Amino acid sequence: MVEPDAEDEQPPAIVATAISVTGPWGPVYGPLSFEIPRGGLSVLLAPPGAGRTALLMTLAGRMKPSDGTLVVFGETDVRTVFGASALAGVQELDAVYESVTVADLLTEKLRWDAPWYRRVRRAGDAELARVCAPVFGALPLPQLHSYVDELDERDALLLRVALANTLAPPLLVVGGVDQVAEDASRADLVRRLVDLGQRQTVVTTSANPVPDGLGVRTQSTLAQKDGV
Repeated sequence: MVEPDAEDEQPPAIVATAISVTGPWGPVYGPLSFEIPRGGLSVLLAPPGAGRTALLMTLAGRMKPSDGTLVVFGETDVRTVFGASALAGVQELDAVYESVTVADLLTEKLRWDAPWYRRVRRAGDAELARVCAPVFGALPLPQLHSYVDELDERDALLLRVALANTLAPPLLVVGGVDQVAEDASRADLVRRLVDLGQRQTVVTTSANPVPDGLGVRTQSTLAQKDGV
């Protein structure tokens, strides 16, 4: 684990300078300028909507800014950023059918990660623990036979994070923590992202500030007037 003082001496993980995205019908977000430090959990405060979603996709290399400069771990090439990041909890990208089981999702992801020549058997308890335990921590793991629609909001989002983060790249971008409506469950989610921030740089969003005492490293407000 990197000590906090050592983290502060490192260059930022992300430097955004006047980045913006413009779609067929006009501005989606921006221009926005901000920095995100290496390590820990950083929260970008912005209302839900297409602009916030597009911003998360941009930070993870899934979308290229229309204008401005985005530097992620010293890289500006969107393909390089894509390879160094995981993106989870964005409905437009990783929504799952409610009628599938945890075992179905886990098996599909492990097969996707494996080389084409390797046969991957159906996921069992060992695979569940290997993929989900680093994300769930002390929280109970979902049951293999559970359907997605049987999971509560916290566990469903943590499962999506676990599936996206199997390779644990340097950057983990997670959709808004305000997807979890209940206060205690949302606090659990934030604590788990903080723990992942000991090994990765984790970025998420929220419409409202995250309460003190949960271990968040930085919170930055992205004003609604900027189009987020």
